[in-house]
Amino acid sequence: MFVQSSKPRKQRKFRFTAPHHFRQRFVHAHISKDLAKTLGIKKRTLAVRKGDTVKVMAGAQKGKSGKVTNVDIMKGRIQIEGVVRKNMKGKERFIPINTANVYLVELDTSDKLRQAKIEEFKTAKATTK
Repeated sequence: MFVQSSKPRKQRKFRFTAPHHFRQRFVHAHISKDLAKTLGIKKRTLAVRKGDTVKVMAGAQKGKSGKVTNVDIMKGRIQIEGVVRKNMKGKERFIPINTANVYLVELDTSDKLRQAKIEEFKTAKATTK
């Protein structure tokens, strides 16, 4: 059940106090048009998972792409291979990026459940027409 109010205060409260199974929905990203065509689905977004390849579309890291190394559901951020900065000691650290600022270029389909979910989207599209 999503929050029904349009008040910003209640929207923020919902996002900050949402349980884990709702927070998973907050880490969805747009699918590139080419990928959607090859998959044959008309869905706009899919959940980002470790192993997916994404491209950063906004912010200081705009244009960079790489594989997702970590998905933080609690903060709604992802970490991408190659999108790093150096800390004071000279060590490289990943920059957490919001999923709203990236789009999926390639999916990691090694998981059978995820493949089944994508197939489900294909059949759902066919039944709605």
